[in-house]
Amino acid sequence: MKTAIIGGGAAGFFLAINLKEKLPQMQVDIYEKGKRVLTKVELSGGGRCNCTNTFAEVSDLSQVYPRGHRLLKRLFKSFSPVDAYSWFESNGVALTIQPDQCVFPRSQDSHTIIHLFLSLCQQYGIRIFKEKKITSLEEFADYDFIAITTGGSTQTSLQWLKDLGHEIETPVPSLFTFELEKSSRIQDLMGTVVENATLQIPGTKFKSDGPLLITHWGVSGPATLRLSSYAARWLHEHDYQVPLSINWLSQNENEVQTLLSQMLRENANKQILNCHPSALPQRLWEHIILRSLKDTPQKRCSELGKKDIHRLINTLINDNYPIVGRAPFKDEFVTCGGISLSSINSNTLESKHYPRLYFAGEVLDIDGVTGGFNFQAAWTTAHTVASAISAKALS
Repeated sequence: MKTAIIGGGAAGFFLAINLKEKLPQMQVDIYEKGKRVLTKVELSGGGRCNCTNTFAEVSDLSQVYPRGHRLLKRLFKSFSPVDAYSWFESNGVALTIQPDQCVFPRSQDSHTIIHLFLSLCQQYGIRIFKEKKITSLEEFADYDFIAITTGGSTQTSLQWLKDLGHEIETPVPSLFTFELEKSSRIQDLMGTVVENATLQIPGTKFKSDGPLLITHWGVSGPATLRLSSYAARWLHEHDYQVPLSINWLSQNENEVQTLLSQMLRENANKQILNCHPSALPQRLWEHIILRSLKDTPQKRCSELGKKDIHRLINTLINDNYPIVGRAPFKDEFVTCGGISLSSINSNTLESKHYPRLYFAGEVLDIDGVTGGFNFQAAWTTAHTVASAISAKALS
């Protein structure tokens, strides 16, 4: 029997290897449209490959999977993050857990994962065909099973699957950084990091927190990437032209008022520019002071009036900047959208419209926030398909 896997990324390789482990007699071929395979694996995590997450700090999967969390909750019962961790370690890849619960190869090198996948493919006789663009299943008439693992796609690239009857959720970018209006001058703080900020799109429920990085075009870092994931489709519909509110301290008004009152009391004779909350870098504090007290930034702490303090508190908890677009280069690694989950069997990920056709990975309308969650979705869905194909072949 023969299985064709269309897509030479993380899900495609994991599916191929797991299928051969379960069914050694199955011929498995991987088809990749590009000149290279596993390119996202190579680049992820800054070249270190954030291959999963412990999920220790996740109380609800919807926190980390804006789309697809209900399906993954079911599938994790068969192949969980713990199972993925064990699979890599049992195959010779030592892993390490960071304080933020992200999991990386102990080598801190994505090529450790790539070498494992390629070595196992060679060991199991899995064939890899590159520069093979597929636009019709008729090309695979001699295969018993077909799996689509093409990763993030476009509406055009999915048209041939739509023609087979599958519903397509419009693919749009996810996990990207924000370009902010230059008049705010926040770009002057390029390289500044705030360890815990809260971002929100005013007038919506979209909100995230975590480390924030100020860049020469706007803002980046985990807090930004999470917000872009939560609001991916909404931002696309609004052409990435919306306001952004930043709470620099991730505290409420009463907490900030208490913090500020104590700081002003303890530094009564100092200029307000020369003392700042420990959570904020000096350069950022100066920026906040100039936005709050632009007329009198040289005041001493004891000279601040109630209106000054109120403006300062408001800037600390609700500093607004216009988003004018995504980052001025293609930095997004993840796509929101793809094959609608209503078009597949939720237990096997087999197509409801085309027998023995399966889907795994990002081609499905499943995507997660940054932190190893998208790779875990790839491993789980790929393992699910490998199990389904194996069971059907044996029956």
